[in-house]
Amino acid sequence: MQNKTLCLLNSLGNSRINSKCLPVTGCVYSKLQLDTVFNPRYSVVRRNKISYDIKHRKSELDRKKIFRGGKENILTVPNLLTFSRIVATPFLGYMVLHEHFHLSLGIFAYAGITDLLDGYIARNFSNQNSALGTALDPLADKLLVIVLTLSLTNVQLIPMSLTALIILRDVGLIASVFYIRYISLPPPKTLSRYFDVTLATAKLYPSMLSKINTALQLSLVALSLAAPVFHYVDHPLLQALWCATGITTFMSGLTYMLSWRKNFKVLVV
Repeated sequence: MQNKTLCLLNSLGNSRINSKCLPVTGCVYSKLQLDTVFNPRYSVVRRNKISYDIKHRKSELDRKKIFRGGKENILTVPNLLTFSRIVATPFLGYMVLHEHFHLSLGIFAYAGITDLLDGYIARNFSNQNSALGTALDPLADKLLVIVLTLSLTNVQLIPMSLTALIILRDVGLIASVFYIRYISLPPPKTLSRYFDVTLATAKLYPSMLSKINTALQLSLVALSLAAPVFHYVDHPLLQALWCATGITTFMSGLTYMLSWRKNFKVLVV
């Protein structure tokens, strides 16, 4: 019994054992309640209820430690890298419109490196993770894809129909983020609180199909941007990439429409 109790305590992140009670997230569980979890004499429903209650309260404590009532530190390295990528996006579009493709490739390479770097830092350093980053990073990707898609379409490197599909899907996704922000913002709903980026109210969890689509879209704009430099404009493989990107763009947009509740988690109730 003691070994089982130790396992439970370790799973809760609390290695201290009190013979009288166990404090978990501000609530005290008696030794009898802990014994109930493992004692087969009690009903399965009762044992499962206490186990779930303890784990649920532990997860609530972890969330409060991270967000501290909704406020969070936004001055993190990943957020700064993402912001620099957003700033570089209009310059990239300008270079494409004026057909400076070599310089455009350099700016795009910078955007790709910072995208990989901010994701690596956010995953491996807990103090560099933020709810703002989960929304800002895909937003930066969407802005990059939209600006590059429009620019490359203007210089006739991407078909207009594919551009329209990509923009329609991404604009809808961005609009849904603003809507989720509004419904998840606790009262009072003011403009200052709505645009307070330190007040985290929801977190975005992209679907696997959306991640695949984002990778295809970035590959599309990257290869289309490099096509005039390496002389493979209108190559059959590039056209095949257009089709794959169009299909996943439509399917991922449809998935977000039908199951958007699964992709957003409200942090402040």
